[in-house]
Amino acid sequence: MKEIKDIIVAYTKACALQQHTALATVVKVEGSSYRRPGARMLVNETGELTGAISGGCLEGDALKKALLAIHQNKKKIVVYDTTDEDDAKLGIQLGCNGIVSILFEPLPLEVEVPNNPINTLRNAIADRGNTGIVICGFDSASQKHLGTTELNLLPSSIQKAITDILQTEKINNGHITQEWEGSQQQLFIQQVQPSIQLIIVGAGNDAIPLAKMAAIAGWQIILADGRKTHATAQRFPQAEQIQVGKPHEVVPQWPIDTNTAIVLMTHNYNYDLAVLAELQKLPPLPYIGLLGPASKRDRLLNDLAEQGIEFSDDQKKNIYGPTGLNLGAETAEEIAVSIVAEIMSVLNKKNPYHLRDKSAAIHANHL
Repeated sequence: MKEIKDIIVAYTKACALQQHTALATVVKVEGSSYRRPGARMLVNETGELTGAISGGCLEGDALKKALLAIHQNKKKIVVYDTTDEDDAKLGIQLGCNGIVSILFEPLPLEVEVPNNPINTLRNAIADRGNTGIVICGFDSASQKHLGTTELNLLPSSIQKAITDILQTEKINNGHITQEWEGSQQQLFIQQVQPSIQLIIVGAGNDAIPLAKMAAIAGWQIILADGRKTHATAQRFPQAEQIQVGKPHEVVPQWPIDTNTAIVLMTHNYNYDLAVLAELQKLPPLPYIGLLGPASKRDRLLNDLAEQGIEFSDDQKKNIYGPTGLNLGAETAEEIAVSIVAEIMSVLNKKNPYHLRDKSAAIHANHL
């Protein structure tokens, strides 16, 4: 998500400067590679890169291919094969045993152009309530690259087939490459999930590294606190929203969805208690983190129960107190790492463990 946002910003800037650009998209991977299908990189005419399609080994040659796409104003798919000796001579070593197909497409100089690939990406991430769909296609009959497009711009028969796939099949890692019998269309279909939204309750000094870490991960950040002296843009420039007020004033303003995590770290017991009382009124939330020992969590829940405010079992199972993974964290920065890691594992429905202990590939192959 952060990569897409960075690409949109870089493209908008290039258009303002009237610089030509091209978009490189990984559309297919056979075997293993550093980046998965859906990875993107923007290249402008000066050779500036935004995003990445590999760990650094493909970027040099991809830069040349992107500049050629700009010069020829023509879409092209390039296949990089690490088992090919010629590719090895070019210095293309993925560090993985894989074949990577990359779509290069020149972009218009104006943002508001019909079927602009960047606007397709922009639309895909615009609605937090829905999963965005991005499609890259190739028509083997006409030998035309359809490029990055939107579902509603495809033939109705293909639209229906894609809709059926999205409704009935599991798409591993959010993407699938699909061909239809009797059709010459080969399409790469990507589901773009909304970015994680982190609501930090508490504007103390230990919340600063958490906001920084979440911003690096590309998350959207909302900060809430009762102290206007602490909850400021100067202290938390990463926050898209800063809310100052009492719990019953700020909690109803939160745009909570299935990709939202909330961490309570005010160091003010009564404020945390009041926030939890407001959250109890809501359906089960994906993640509520409580900074502090388990005894504090138990005391908070017991005090609320005495007031007649009881969390259901479904609500309780998503309360993580103490917040964070057991990484041996001591400093505020280390604790921030453990909190971000736990939120990622919970929202991605992954049980954290050492990757060295995983017998299969790091990422499941797409269908």
